[in-house]
Amino acid sequence: MLDTLIQSKTRLKLLLRFFLNPDSSAYLRGLAQEFDESTNSVRVELNRFEEAGLIAGHKEGNKIVYKVNTKFPMFGELQKIAFKHFGIDQIIEQVVQKLGDVNAVYLTGDLARGLDTSIVDVTIIGKNIDSTYLTKLVAKAEDLIGRKIRTLVYQPSEVFEIEQPRLLIFGDEKY
Repeated sequence: MLDTLIQSKTRLKLLLRFFLNPDSSAYLRGLAQEFDESTNSVRVELNRFEEAGLIAGHKEGNKIVYKVNTKFPMFGELQKIAFKHFGIDQIIEQVVQKLGDVNAVYLTGDLARGLDTSIVDVTIIGKNIDSTYLTKLVAKAEDLIGRKIRTLVYQPSEVFEIEQPRLLIFGDEKY
């Protein structure tokens, strides 16, 4: 739906890239390669975002590295829009609230990098998670968002390492 509202595909990709994972940063050529776009089209949109205050650029060596401005007045709303675009809000609503004793939920993989993808990787940490029920909830969420969801489930007592980059979308960062 966002592609109907935002005509520039490059602008939409940048919006999603920066607002899905506000801890990520990127530079012009890297973004152009990632999006398979010309550096000029990416530069134009980066300049617009920077002028509006959505992102900030700083020099690192001979590159300008861009990062989202989390102090931007509409940061929270724009991040919610990015989450809704990928159906993350539906995943949380369908999976977390009805699943049981969930301590944390992380988004990992390409989506955590801010890349548009048809597969949503989710890591859940919790006690006594009913895997059969989780499978049913994931199927419902997949129908709602039109994307495939891959899940990993860990007990809080287990020793595990969550893939980087990761984005906490529910719960406590200590997991």
